[in-house]
Amino acid sequence: MNLILFGAPGAGKGTQSELLIKRQNMTQISTGDLFRAAIKGQTELGKKAQEFMDKGQLVPDSIVIGMVEEVLLKGLKNFILDGFPRTVAQAEALDALLNKMNLSIGKAIFLEVPMGILMDRLTGRRVCKNCGAVYHIVSKPSKTEGVCDNCGGEVIQRNDDKAEVIETRLKTYQEFTSPLKEFYKKSGKYIEVDGNRGTEEVYKEIEKIII
Repeated sequence: MNLILFGAPGAGKGTQSELLIKRQNMTQISTGDLFRAAIKGQTELGKKAQEFMDKGQLVPDSIVIGMVEEVLLKGLKNFILDGFPRTVAQAEALDALLNKMNLSIGKAIFLEVPMGILMDRLTGRRVCKNCGAVYHIVSKPSKTEGVCDNCGGEVIQRNDDKAEVIETRLKTYQEFTSPLKEFYKKSGKYIEVDGNRGTEEVYKEIEKIII
């Protein structure tokens, strides 16, 4: 089954995607990872995406859809879309793209987390500059402050995880992304999961949905 996993920044989409990859042999398509790889490689699309991400703004549809299409053209099956679509316009463009490729989405799972919790999660998040491993200063700190447990790289706070940018990100999310709930409710694919619980609890509920 192909899934869409969506919710506000910090809702736990990436964490749940990792578990589904390991335990259900699924493939993650994360627009965040696509953007960061393009930015690190200093591609033309990456440079354009960075300008918007650093301000906490949504990356324009033309850039996002172009990146997603490139990945899907590799013939992926049993995939999870993490962080895409974010708007109804993107959802409609995705449907058109999937129809063209004889693919479809089985379920659109929304992770519901209160805004106050999201702020705490995001302002405490840290990532390895080298390998991308994710930490949290309270719930999952690296063994040595500022040093990645996996590769020894520098652990930093991303620009888009700073408080002032997060406020913009969450406001942008509410304005543009919330209507996605209605879009997928109409299609009969929408399922809401309480994301304000332990990682395993959330995963078990998602597992029941897809099996």
